[in-house]
Amino acid sequence: MRSEHGTYFVDGELTIRGTTRPVTLNVEVNGFTPDPYGGTRAGFSATTEINRHDFRVSFNGPIPGTDNAMVLSDKVDLTLEVEAVLQSGSSAS
Repeated sequence: MRSEHGTYFVDGELTIRGTTRPVTLNVEVNGFTPDPYGGTRAGFSATTEINRHDFRVSFNGPIPGTDNAMVLSDKVDLTLEVEAVLQSGSSAS
């Protein structure tokens, strides 16, 4: 994870249909809070944009009743909403 001016980025790899490409997620830290079980939870939102053709996703069918309009854009926005639980003690790695 890296940070630039309060914005966080996570570099990783995304695999779709057997094709792996590097991606960078723009991450927003939503906060930390105690949970009812005595643990700590953290919330994160992450977004990125990919080109579906980079992952060999090429299907594109016409929309019925329209003149040459297609179903999919080449650009796909990915949004993740993540909740994590902090592990403590010897089980944390």
